[in-house]
Amino acid sequence: MHYQAKQLSCKRGRKTLFSELSFELQAGQLLLIEGHNGAGKTSLLKLLTGLRMPEAGEILWQSRSIHDAHNDFRSKLSWLGHQNPLKDEQSALENLHTLSSFRPRNSISLTDALQEVKLGHAKHAQVKTFSAGMKRRLSLASLLVANTQLWILDEPQAALDKDGVALYESLAKQHLENDGMIVMTSHHPLNLPADRVQRLALGV
Repeated sequence: MHYQAKQLSCKRGRKTLFSELSFELQAGQLLLIEGHNGAGKTSLLKLLTGLRMPEAGEILWQSRSIHDAHNDFRSKLSWLGHQNPLKDEQSALENLHTLSSFRPRNSISLTDALQEVKLGHAKHAQVKTFSAGMKRRLSLASLLVANTQLWILDEPQAALDKDGVALYESLAKQHLENDGMIVMTSHHPLNLPADRVQRLALGV
């Protein structure tokens, strides 16, 4: 697999957030996007998912524009924004069932995915009763049930405690070892093998 950005430029109003930004990512690699608040991290992620168009440059999946290869690219992509895509009135199991319907499924069951993120005991509880950390772990469970190679994640460790951060790092490590790719933002240190991590600093 090959994922590439070439000479990307992005503006917010009249302000240029970044320009001539490029990177290449191969199977088994993670791109960590760093920068202060307002540097354009979330804007870059939206470009990389195809939710927004760049002012200049292009994004390639398997050497084709993600817009030309739209169906193939979308089927390989899991996107998790800063806000959890959950419905408070539904149970954890119901939310995971809904989220899993948007992407190709792999072989793990919904119940097993909830066990993986330490929410098996709460699978029938309404999400409105969950803490912020539990909601984030439920959102991460949606990555496990999707048969997608590319994860694009905005602050995946947000609201997680120490154990939750370690859990996320374990899931990320497993995904990379299975030849997946991850693009993510974070304000937290990342405890993953250095040879798998590229860093991209915005606003410097």
